[in-house]
Amino acid sequence: MPDASCPICRGSGWKVEERNGISAAARCECTRADVRNQINEASGIPALYQSSSLDNFDAQGIPSLQSVMLIVRSYAREYPVCDKPGLLLIGEPGTGKTHLAVSALRMLIARGFGGVFYDYQNLLQRIRSSYDPASGGGDREAYSTALDAEILLLDDLGAHRISDWVEDTVTSLITYRCNNRKPIIATTNLPDIEMAGGERRSLSAGGTDYKRTLIDQIGMRARSRLFEMCRVIRMPAQVEDYRIRKARIS
Repeated sequence: MPDASCPICRGSGWKVEERNGISAAARCECTRADVRNQINEASGIPALYQSSSLDNFDAQGIPSLQSVMLIVRSYAREYPVCDKPGLLLIGEPGTGKTHLAVSALRMLIARGFGGVFYDYQNLLQRIRSSYDPASGGGDREAYSTALDAEILLLDDLGAHRISDWVEDTVTSLITYRCNNRKPIIATTNLPDIEMAGGERRSLSAGGTDYKRTLIDQIGMRARSRLFEMCRVIRMPAQVEDYRIRKARIS
């Protein structure tokens, strides 16, 4: 709705502009602000992250983390004029991946783009629930929303027990968005086998085993498409878990 107190349009939602010597009607800025508010409300960003921005992100004085912030800021400012339309943030829990991802999404929403936030595990549960005839409309629409959203933020990608159904669903979603150049901003705690160089961990019974990786949890095809469409950012290893840091400071 237009702002009734707007001094430009006086509540009509329209203003007069001169274009090549001809007067024409145009939408007033006050209606654009209202549209941005509606997009923001529909984004599904959790309450915990609704005020997340790069201005209040704690880089802990770490140059490499400050560099990550600059990359995220540059992406949000330059989109959609960029080689890859999406972002993938990989790193340990508590390194600020979700804060950075939401910050990018909020900047894009402020620029007028539409976007929606989904927790990966919750999205899969809602898609599975949608097969139940008694399921609510919101569950039935979840997959369509994830497919067609202008910008999709998937938080904690891979945080679900892998199965053929999960792999097929995730591959279908990511492939569709990749083919239609619909960006994904994603975060994951899982290492990537190529980026991590095949990290190993010791087993209590002796010997070694590979850590679970992104490929293990979403499949090779989805991982390949994701890397094709996203600029991949690996969070610095020296970043302290911000939740533990916050608890200690407080």
